[in-house]
Amino acid sequence: METFESLVRAEFSPKNTYLNTASSGLLPARTVAALHEAVAIRAAGRPLDPLFDDVELARAAFARLAAVPVTRVAAGPSVASQTALIAASLPAGAEVLTVEEDFTSVINPFFARGDLKVRAVPLERLAESVRPGTALVAVSAAQSADGRVADLPALREAARAHGARTYVDVSQAAGWLPFTADAYDFTTTTTFKWLLGAHGAAFLVVPEDFGGLSPLQPSWVAAEEPWASCYGPVAELAHSARRFDVSPALFAYTAVRHSLALIEELGVAAVQAHDLALADRFRTGLAGLGHTPLPAAGSPIVAVPGLGVRRGELSRADIEVADRAGSLRASFHLYNTPADVDRLLDVLAG
Repeated sequence: METFESLVRAEFSPKNTYLNTASSGLLPARTVAALHEAVAIRAAGRPLDPLFDDVELARAAFARLAAVPVTRVAAGPSVASQTALIAASLPAGAEVLTVEEDFTSVINPFFARGDLKVRAVPLERLAESVRPGTALVAVSAAQSADGRVADLPALREAARAHGARTYVDVSQAAGWLPFTADAYDFTTTTTFKWLLGAHGAAFLVVPEDFGGLSPLQPSWVAAEEPWASCYGPVAELAHSARRFDVSPALFAYTAVRHSLALIEELGVAAVQAHDLALADRFRTGLAGLGHTPLPAAGSPIVAVPGLGVRRGELSRADIEVADRAGSLRASFHLYNTPADVDRLLDVLAG
């Protein structure tokens, strides 16, 4: 019988101590094999039908992960492009509430509009800062720089009380944090981090009524009958969220389809328990070394102020972490082990 450990070990064999999933996750062996096959299909001139099928299979897998009907999931290339779609739907002068120093892709399209009232507040004050007249609240479920997890239930209640819509980026959460996209108006995620996919694929979950969005880049793939809509204007947009699709990077969706299958087999709750146990082990070890990480309870991302300068030294020791604003950022995922944590602590102690 396969266990969490045996499944993971069959899929991953990193050649270093990789603790940087918050930047990009490792590809499972099944995903690497699927990408090789996809490349072989292209190289041999075979029909691309299996690759287009992967887009729909990946969409369906993400819908299961997000606990929403597949008809509410749009496929695109990046979080920034999905944010731009949301930003374009707002009337001039609308107030958008964001978080100070949130990841740029989540907030910059609102600033770039130039005619929106964008207000940024500390993460801890987000829910209390929603007020009458706030049109939209945009936030990452977990902060990229330091791992802090937003109080999403409090945000949801505050937004509901004031009639504001919510836009949540789960790029640093989907894959380790169980979530239900239906709790928010819009959710987005890239897939190359905790979902273990390749760059170039992102998903957007929209309301059943599309939440007032209008397609910005509707090509033939956004049609109700795509293959009958390759020439001339699209006569009928898809009746589902696929109307917001952008022509897909096929290899990226082949990758995420197979990586999501592994996440489903393992179970997000089991991944969460594994990841948080390692992060807590690291926090405990840091205390023993006299270091205090930034507060980020319940997160597998740990940022330690002042230690970012040691990233190069750690990389030379085959330990991959990130330097974010002077902090060493370590992020722990399903392929990591207690030995990985202890190796990082040993080098930091040296």
